[in-house]
Amino acid sequence: MKLNLTSILFFLSLNLFFHELETTNAFTITTAPRHQSVTTTTTKTSTSLFHHGEEATPFASNAITIAGAIDALQGETVVVKYGGNAMTSPELSKGFCEDVAALQKLGVKVVVVHGGGPQIATMLERVGVESSFEGGMRVSSPEVVDVAEMVLCGSVNKQISSGICSAGGVAIGISGRDANVLECTKLLGKDGLDLGNVGKVEYVNTKLLHDLLEMGVTPVVSPIGTGIGEERDVAYNCNADVAAGRIAGELKAARVLFLTDIAGVLDKEMNLLKVLSIEDVDRLIEDETITGGMIPKVSYATDALKLGVQGAFITDGRVPHALLNEMLGGGASGKGSGEGGTIITN
Repeated sequence: MKLNLTSILFFLSLNLFFHELETTNAFTITTAPRHQSVTTTTTKTSTSLFHHGEEATPFASNAITIAGAIDALQGETVVVKYGGNAMTSPELSKGFCEDVAALQKLGVKVVVVHGGGPQIATMLERVGVESSFEGGMRVSSPEVVDVAEMVLCGSVNKQISSGICSAGGVAIGISGRDANVLECTKLLGKDGLDLGNVGKVEYVNTKLLHDLLEMGVTPVVSPIGTGIGEERDVAYNCNADVAAGRIAGELKAARVLFLTDIAGVLDKEMNLLKVLSIEDVDRLIEDETITGGMIPKVSYATDALKLGVQGAFITDGRVPHALLNEMLGGGASGKGSGEGGTIITN
């Protein structure tokens, strides 16, 4: 059931009202022996949205901010790349699934694209398959892809979709090979280096994703793609950040959010850069403010923007409920909470 903004604000107000009754003992009832009067004492609370002669309470301000964000996002699509600590920490993982379920109930369409590097590494070691990295990409022999597909499309994918359902949402786990969601060609590394079966996403089956979203279902996509033409039966290991950015762009999503294990984009004094444009990103790469592993992350974000996404977030996934904070914390502006990472806009 999709709630309108009036209903949402009503339930938020009601929830806070009863919460304050609990925490402040706003109403105290003292029982007395039979035939004696019952005394009731009341204590003033700050439940009212406005006090006489004062501006909005923090609750009212937050409610107005949230209402603005919901109004802007209701019916829109948000794509989230899910990985890092947000996935491996049980507490953060539970919070993420709750965030997806909450956004669904507020009328926001959510697509989750997940990674699983640590889980793949553990399984490769367990089965004795060697692997290496080149330019941030895992060199993927057929044996490595077999293990990656088993881990990503099996346990990891189903844990996420099940967690969202347990939190009150509706989700279905699929891989990029299902219904040709991610059609790929072979990706070569720098200077033509052969990376094995690492995939470059060429086409996205947006019809299937749109159909699921219109049904109120969150697709949870594992980044194992399929070949094209004569390579239709070849499995390709895709970078989850790349897949998320491409899916967001093809869906013309309102937002794409990359959960990371860092605070966001930092300047040379290690201060968080909260808002950047594509031009800012290019300049910061050129003057070597943005270096190393942050370069591909901002590149995936700007690529999504060039495909039509309205805002790209590089978000600190170590913060509890980071997804909900950034999607609703900025109100109608869509600029995020201002504290949870960096947003890149056109």
